[in-house]
Amino acid sequence: MQALRSREREKRLLTSHGAGPKALRKVRRTRAAAAARHNLTMSGHNNSELLVLCSSGQLFLQPLWDHLKTWETLIQSPFFPVFFSITTYLGFCLPFVVLDVLCPWVPALRRYKIHPDFSPSVWQLLPCLGLTLYQHVVFVFPMTLLHWAASPVLLPPEAPELLQLVRHIVLCLLLFDTEFFIWHVLHHKVPWLYRTFHKMHHQNSSSFALATQYMSFGELLSLGFFDMVNIMLLRCHPLTVLIFHVINIWLSVEDHSGYDFPWSTHRLVPFGWYGGVTHHDLHHSQFNCNFAPYFTHWDKILGTLRSAHAK
Repeated sequence: MQALRSREREKRLLTSHGAGPKALRKVRRTRAAAAARHNLTMSGHNNSELLVLCSSGQLFLQPLWDHLKTWETLIQSPFFPVFFSITTYLGFCLPFVVLDVLCPWVPALRRYKIHPDFSPSVWQLLPCLGLTLYQHVVFVFPMTLLHWAASPVLLPPEAPELLQLVRHIVLCLLLFDTEFFIWHVLHHKVPWLYRTFHKMHHQNSSSFALATQYMSFGELLSLGFFDMVNIMLLRCHPLTVLIFHVINIWLSVEDHSGYDFPWSTHRLVPFGWYGGVTHHDLHHSQFNCNFAPYFTHWDKILGTLRSAHAK
């Protein structure tokens, strides 16, 4: 109403000065352009205020998060978790499979192999690959679909703070390590649990990368449950969840790879806090030690830690 009165006053003023319709339209265009410039200036001012309000940690991760959000339709799809899990897992396994193929022909590789005389055969690799694909298609995808229908993925506009992301990933790893340790000890101490859920994973005493997920569906379901509970408990940002899953899958594959390189994770973490591939390989060969998947503190506390030197 106020804008209508303003236009009427403007029209009467110009008519009284002998201005025609063309002049009237020109004045209106000039005023509209000035208003647009004002709005643009205010918008830029508001954007700069938003940048000031964002922490440096958010600004560091915001470009990555903005890029990932261009794939928003894919990320929000119920197919994405299964696709992401399979491709990440197989992508990490493939280099070790290539090393296993080359190892008999490249003697220099054997110095890094925990069991130099062992290389998995095709008849060991194919069942592991087949079981992983089968379980993800037949079991994991329907459960993912149900979870997606109950709580669709929502992508916030802001990235997480860098320190918050690091803190949540470390906490997720520590929580998963604790949960898996308790679960693992129980399955080795209770014969029925071992036979029903865990025995399949121990069929390969000398582990290799593709044997990482060679396990019963019950075991796979348990580990997935721990993963989801921790993420929900900490209310992790979707970017944190993606990065945590990449790290968790890599650490699992490395633990089963059978290769101890100078750059292996347990050599990069100080004070022996992280067990790594040598730690987990001893569990596969001796059964009654090194139950934690990653860190060493629980095995130290309960006296089940054994070092590779004591082998």
